[in-house]
Amino acid sequence: MRNSEIVVVGAGIAGLTSAAILSKQGLSVTLIESHTQSGGCAGTFKRKNYIFDVGATQVAGLEKGGIHSKIFDFLDIPLPEATILNPACIVDLNDGGKPIPIWYEKNKWIAEQEIQFPGSHRFWKLCTLIHQSNWIFANNNPVLPISNFWDFSQLFKALVPSNIVTGILVKSTIFDLLRICGLSKDERLIKFLNLQLKLYSQEDVYNTAALYGSTVLQMCQQPHGLWHLKKSMQSLSEALESSLRKTGVKIIFGQKVNSLNFDDANMCWEISANSKKNSFTYHAKDLIYTAPPQSLLKHLKDPLKRKKSYKNRLKNLPDPSGALVFYSALKKENIKQTSSNHYQFVSNEFGSLFVSISDDGDGRAPKGEVTLIASIFTKTKDWFDLDKKNYIKKKKDFMKKISLELESQFDIDPENWLHRELATPLGFQKWTNRPNGIVGGLGQNPDIFGLFGLSSRTPFKGLWLCGDSIYPGEGTAGVSQSALMVSRQILASKGIGNFNL
Repeated sequence: MRNSEIVVVGAGIAGLTSAAILSKQGLSVTLIESHTQSGGCAGTFKRKNYIFDVGATQVAGLEKGGIHSKIFDFLDIPLPEATILNPACIVDLNDGGKPIPIWYEKNKWIAEQEIQFPGSHRFWKLCTLIHQSNWIFANNNPVLPISNFWDFSQLFKALVPSNIVTGILVKSTIFDLLRICGLSKDERLIKFLNLQLKLYSQEDVYNTAALYGSTVLQMCQQPHGLWHLKKSMQSLSEALESSLRKTGVKIIFGQKVNSLNFDDANMCWEISANSKKNSFTYHAKDLIYTAPPQSLLKHLKDPLKRKKSYKNRLKNLPDPSGALVFYSALKKENIKQTSSNHYQFVSNEFGSLFVSISDDGDGRAPKGEVTLIASIFTKTKDWFDLDKKNYIKKKKDFMKKISLELESQFDIDPENWLHRELATPLGFQKWTNRPNGIVGGLGQNPDIFGLFGLSSRTPFKGLWLCGDSIYPGEGTAGVSQSALMVSRQILASKGIGNFNL
């Protein structure tokens, strides 16, 4: 039996970040991870001479004033080496028009918008105004949703006059903004926005919250930007682990949580876990749970019997998406010359594919070779009800179809693949321990985002949620903001000042 002030479940970016912040503030922290390495959805794996990013392939928030930059400054550790993505992505609608480069330079992107989507200036200007208001608000460290007076006080302190104006749009969607700007019938613009929003919000223009979508559509441009990490996405986790070692955090790999129960006698949380050979029990006054909240239905069975309304809310959360991810490698000379690390293109077969290509010499492949990762969304239930024979057949069919799409898009000869494999939601579940292998958090529609989302405070004293289903949403930057928010709440509950970065 091991005791800590805080136990963190899950060593993804959210878990690593919250553990690092709280331990830096002097609290004793134990971090439990079911995998043999950290990173979660932003982790990596190795095949032959290749290193593949499991899920996330790009990072926001490394710029000065960005969330990763602020947290790393506080932890006194260097940021991992990275280069700005310019263009951040090239989107090919395959409609006969030119592919759309999403430029880092703001003026260049504004000019591109007018070329690609004539007459759309008002929409982009409105998104920019909303984003600027959101950014000031986010930098003031609000707590959302609010669950008590302290949360409300932090929200109130974060508000600026422009938030009162943009707050009118709290229940609006991106499509509502298009309608305001007279662009509700601009099919090409809607097609482009649908592709981009699905990546970052799990929703389309008709369902993405306007306040969320306006920001994710602006994150590629200065003064923000998306970044390509040298070596791999794992370098972000490794940097955070270095901070944990400095502050004496116990990082325990290879232990899967079985149950969470409140010990009334000792007034603390009891966490039961097991490895392949042994069982373990941990006690802590505070427990940070970074797994998807849907997993609480399995881990929190006994306490949930006393909180039926909360149990029903967890049961009724919308189903997130799954993904099929194609991992491959090629000689650089055997793929057409590319001008971005990231591509998104429309496919008649799959709707769209999102592609990440490594830089020559960035550590993911030997010199002169590149890794290519392509992903498509899929319904998780389509993969879990198959017998072994049909599962293998379906997986082979999708491998072939995705290969053909990529060969056509990037002028690849079928004989030139050096490595290919396909991950399904079953594989993703095994790797991350996420239920049904879901990717990303809850879809950011107006009923889920911000004030109306799932609170980091649960109805159970000392049990906190953190990660991509908690405000402000998914991505390494989003979950890091979530980790900062829950850390501030815990520190305040312990009377440790009004902590801010």
